[in-house]
Order: sequence, then C-alpha cells, then structure tokens
Amino acid sequence: MTNLELVHQMSRAQDPHRSFLPFGNPFRMMLPKGSSLSPKMLDLLNTFEENMAERLRKIKTPGKEEILCLTWMRSAMELLCEIHADIKVLITALELPVCDWEDKWIDVYLDNSVKLLDICIAFSSEISRLKQGHLFLRCLLHDLESASPKKFIQARSSLDGWRQHMGSKNPRLDNIFSVMDSLAQTLDLPKIKNSSKGKVLMRAMYGVKVVTLFICSVLAAAFSGSGKKLMHLPVPETCLWAQAFSDLQNFVNSEIRNTDPDNVLVFLKEVESADSGMRKVYPIVQDGVENPVEAQVLQKSKLDLEEAAGELCQGLELVAKEVDGFFQVVLTGRDALLSNLRLVGNVFEQGETSLNVQGPPVR
Repeated sequence: MTNLELVHQMSRAQDPHRSFLPFGNPFRMMLPKGSSLSPKMLDLLNTFEENMAERLRKIKTPGKEEILCLTWMRSAMELLCEIHADIKVLITALELPVCDWEDKWIDVYLDNSVKLLDICIAFSSEISRLKQGHLFLRCLLHDLESASPKKFIQARSSLDGWRQHMGSKNPRLDNIFSVMDSLAQTLDLPKIKNSSKGKVLMRAMYGVKVVTLFICSVLAAAFSGSGKKLMHLPVPETCLWAQAFSDLQNFVNSEIRNTDPDNVLVFLKEVESADSGMRKVYPIVQDGVENPVEAQVLQKSKLDLEEAAGELCQGLELVAKEVDGFFQVVLTGRDALLSNLRLVGNVFEQGETSLNVQGPPVR
C-alpha cells in the first residue's frame, strides 16, 4: 500500500454517514431567473471566474505535440492545484462558516473529494509503473557502455524487459474511468433559494469540478494510451470562464482524436521517444557490431536514447510532484471540512448538555 493510499483510507474513515442527494439541471440552476446577487457577492464570483478563465487560457498550447507530453500534464495539474486553492480563498471571502452549509453541499463535497483522491492514486500508480520502465532504459544504457558479446546479451534482456513492461496494463487506470463517469453525473447544481452566498459557492464549485474532470480525462487518456473515453463537457455560456474552457476543450480533444482517429492508441511524447530509441538499438544489439560504421550508428542511437531517457525521467518526476501536490490540496480541504463539522457537532452537544443541566422550565 502506497503512502497516498494509506492517507486516503484514513480520510475515508472520518466520513460522516450521509445520504447522497441528486440535484437538478446546471443550465437551469446556474443563477435562477429572478435571483439577484449583491454587488459584493457578484464581485467575488466574477473575480473567481475571471481568474479561472485566465488560468485556462495559459495552458492552451500551439499543437498536439505539446499536449501529449509530460510538460503539459504538469502544467495542467498545476492549474488544478491553483483553482482548488482559489475556491478555498473564495469560501473564506464569502464568510460562510460550515455551520451555515446545507447538508447536501457537504454530501457533494465529501463524495467528490473521495473520488478525486482515488484518481490521484491511480495516476501515481501509473507514474510509478512508467518509472519502473525507465529502469530498463538505464540498465540498457549501462550495458551499451561496452560492445562485448556478454554485455549485448544483458542489453537484449533489458530490451525485452522494456517491451514486456510497457505492454502491460494498469488495472487502476481502467477503474478511474468509472469514477470519472460518476463525477460527471453529479455536475448538476442544487436549488438554493435563500442564500446568495450559497449560490456563489455552488456556481464556483461547479466550475472547479468541470475543469478538474476535463483535465483528469485528458491525463487518463494519455496514461492509458487511448482517446476513446475522452470527455466532452458542455458548459453554460453564463459562466465567465465558459469560452476559455470550450476553446481549450475543443482544441485538446480534436488534436488527440486527430492523432488517434480510431480511438486505438495515444502515446505520451516522452514514452514514444524512448520506445523509438529502443527499437533503433534492438537490431544492433541483436546482430552485434561488426564494423566501424555499425559502431558509429550504435553510438548515435545510444546518445539519442540517453536524451529520451533523461526527458522521460525528468518529466515523470515533475508530474509526480504535481499529482502529489493536488492530492494534498484535496486532502487538506476535505480534512478541514471534517474538522469543522466535528467542531460544530461538539458545540451543539455542549449546548444540549447545558440545557439539560438547567432542569425543567418553571411554569
């Protein structure tokens, strides 16, 4: 069991027992007809949404090569950390204590946070699997330091190990698609009649959930090697971030699907470069080096593979750091809510005890 899984299980154990409540149509409930927000509430909402739109614009790239790579994935995970941090700032600015939250808001928040933690664990698992694959690259490069027949036999073993390892599947990635489907089914917003702060909070949370779900969908497609289950999430135009999100979503999805028109294979740039380098080295290692020309070809292929291995290793480390950072952001937000719920519960219990001590009312 990984550290992330252990922390996740401990967090799950603190969940209050609440029933899950389905909500209505987000397009109808975004800001109901006839509702109004005070200038202060409207300013807080607009600031939050404008900041999210700007963050979305920053990660739009000029071409598909920049999307299916670990560098973009790192930027995308940074975006998620930032917008989830923004929602915490908004909650503070709204001055909306947990005791004023409706049960259904808490239900949704806790349920969604568990699913996001599950997704983070699956991504971390796949990153670890790719790091294990990188070890075969390091072993191969070490074996190629010498052109002796014994070293070439060891190099062939590393090549076969890479092929077998990279051809294996990670069952945790398959599982997160159902998790994301369940998240998509909860994109609806509840009816909020008497709380302008609640309306602002739910609309902001809706935006955070949409962006989070989309980014996770892209990463899952890249990690799993298939664009088959890429999500397309329509959003209401009333959101200030809607255009920026739609531009990014349409661009990313179209580029990935153009790369993978039959929904068969999608490769991360760094993994594909490393695999290409391995394929170039394989026939040389298989047949041996018999003349200076072949030795020169081997040296060039080795240098290319070293570069590809370095980019893969560095990229995986950066993405792993951001995934872990996002896990911590979700976890701390969840734990803060649970702590506040316990505090409110304790205050309520103390109040009841105080009333009981006073004895029956005098008539």
